[in-house]
Amino acid sequence: MIRVPRGTVIRDQATGQVIKDLSGDEPFVVAKGGNGGWGNTHFATPTRQAPRFAKPGQPGVEREIVLELKLLADVGLVGFPNVGKSTLLSMVSAARPKIANYHFTTLVPNLGVVRVGEEQSFVMADIPGIIEGAAGGAGLGHDFLRHIDRCRLLLHLVDVSGSEGRDPVQDVETINAELAGYSEFLAARPQIIVANKTDLLGDDRAPAERLRAYAAEKGFDFLELSAATNTGVQELIHKTWDSLQELPPVFVYEPEFVETEPEVTERDIKVEKVEDYFVISGAWVDKLMGSVNTDDYESRMYMDRMLKNAGVYDRLEELGVNEGDFVVIGEIEFEYVR
Repeated sequence: MIRVPRGTVIRDQATGQVIKDLSGDEPFVVAKGGNGGWGNTHFATPTRQAPRFAKPGQPGVEREIVLELKLLADVGLVGFPNVGKSTLLSMVSAARPKIANYHFTTLVPNLGVVRVGEEQSFVMADIPGIIEGAAGGAGLGHDFLRHIDRCRLLLHLVDVSGSEGRDPVQDVETINAELAGYSEFLAARPQIIVANKTDLLGDDRAPAERLRAYAAEKGFDFLELSAATNTGVQELIHKTWDSLQELPPVFVYEPEFVETEPEVTERDIKVEKVEDYFVISGAWVDKLMGSVNTDDYESRMYMDRMLKNAGVYDRLEELGVNEGDFVVIGEIEFEYVR
């Protein structure tokens, strides 16, 4: 039994296919145990009241899986490092991410619950900053973008002041190109362009107006903000809430993995001579031997009947088995007796 955070996606390691999206409360069995065996009392009869024959249980399912954590958040904060994402999250929620004036202050995703009204709230995720070339592994790469896969809305924070010498419009295009490099599905998510650090603009409003015009041209909503001075924060919260009311619920992955249990029949039996040994193998044989207690006489007689009825002895005779030859079934070696 493994307890995982809600939102964890179980994938089959070999194929990468989704087995289950654990976004709800219900537990899920990813590898079933084998069928239980039958104890001695199961074989008791009026004439055989103390049987020594028992049937062991079958082995359970073995599967290699990947547990992929995807945060369940309504809103994701994206943008270059040091554009104010952590500051904004700390102002609108009880989250306390690390805040400092240097790149990659945030090294892990942070979640915060944003209260809009008495019974109105949404979850916001602050994702470590993306830089140009992240698709190729630069900076922190795309390690954390999976955490906003489910977000219904993206708040794209931009340093409109250009305090680090970058162009705000180019910043938006660069980040959106990186999102597209990770997932076209994510790049198509609704966005609100948030022009942050407006307190540093002074009287020069040109960068903000140019970014506003660009957002209108691309069909993005646009808001101005100064997280440092709390200007425009409440307007952003209400705009975000209103946008969420028009969007579908958090995305839940549909299972892709189809479990197929191979049919086990007597046709699977393989009988061959390997040097001085006669080897009997196959899924049917493995299943039979898993139900046999070779220390019990009655159990061995059951095995003998099943092998005979399956035609194994006839096939051994065709291969030229002689009395006293060694026959290997599974991991057990027998001496052939006619």
